[in-house]
Amino acid sequence: MARKPRVSVAGVAEHVIQRGNNRQSIFAHSSDMKAYVVWLKEYAEKYVVNIHSWVLMKNHVHLLCTPNVEFGTTHMMQALGRKYVQYFNRRYSRTGTLWEGRFRSSLVDNERYLMHLHRYIELNPVRAGMVTDPGEYTWSSYQINALGKISSLASPHPLYLQLGKSDVQRRESYRKLFEESLDSKLLTDIRNAANKGLALGSDAFIKDVEKITGKLVSKGKPGRPRLDR
Repeated sequence: MARKPRVSVAGVAEHVIQRGNNRQSIFAHSSDMKAYVVWLKEYAEKYVVNIHSWVLMKNHVHLLCTPNVEFGTTHMMQALGRKYVQYFNRRYSRTGTLWEGRFRSSLVDNERYLMHLHRYIELNPVRAGMVTDPGEYTWSSYQINALGKISSLASPHPLYLQLGKSDVQRRESYRKLFEESLDSKLLTDIRNAANKGLALGSDAFIKDVEKITGKLVSKGKPGRPRLDR
């Protein structure tokens, strides 16, 4: 089966998932995570991608980012993936692939889903039972977005900046978002969109993306013509 064409629109946020092959570990030590973050920052700057939130788990990574040029995220992830595999294989005297194929991604409707994605990503360690509070986990952006930890990697999205008039107000409003759990349907929608390369958003958002790109980013309907021909 042919791979679904990747869709990218400058200025539209993307949810990215990168997994280890067969769910194997991609981080064996905290120094591996440090290296990944360093190269993520390097390639985000090189390919003009703003990183809003992230979480590094033992066998996968989630990112919420916005490319400022078309396919900026794709170029960033390809370069990062190659660099990190070379490092990991050399450090642990291994060969072969590390990733589960190419990374997965979905376009995100800013107004409707962006802040939900922030919560989804930074609550990963809580859902995994690793911590009881997202602030306890070092390798996510929660400590930056909610607690004020300084990071040169994080680029606040305009919607985040609208949470308050000052940094203190924004962080307080952000923490309040986490008082409400993500419902099961929202979790399913987020996962399906990323795994299938669909857009996560309203009908109007999806229609606009399909018009701009000429590609389907929704499940579509039986008999619906393809837009990318």
